[in-house]
Amino acid sequence: MNDTDRQHLIERYIAAYNIFDIDGMAAVLSDDVRFDNYAQDVKTHETAGIAAFRTLAQSSTAMFSKRRQNILSLEFDPDKVIATIVFNGTLAVDVPDGPKAGSEVAMEGRSEFMFDDEKIASVVDRS
Repeated sequence: MNDTDRQHLIERYIAAYNIFDIDGMAAVLSDDVRFDNYAQDVKTHETAGIAAFRTLAQSSTAMFSKRRQNILSLEFDPDKVIATIVFNGTLAVDVPDGPKAGSEVAMEGRSEFMFDDEKIASVVDRS
């Protein structure tokens, strides 16, 4: 798979994420996709397989009334693509000991994408 194909898959994944389209996100993922999320270097979520990914993605949609990831840059390595991303969202629920529903959240992070055949095989989000 060339860099243009990998970039296209990442863009489709993020576009689907931005509109809460779980089916659209899953369409570009391999059946045995691995997903890991780190917040300040602490692993907060992990899934293995498309069914587990769908469950986590569906539950996370309830957290935000709107959300948007924008790609700031892409770094292409032979084994992966690293996307620097800025996230903006509006909380739909109160966070325990944190911001209240309606609060705006903004952060920068990076996502590492690995590929298998014509699909995304692994996503590692770091913020």
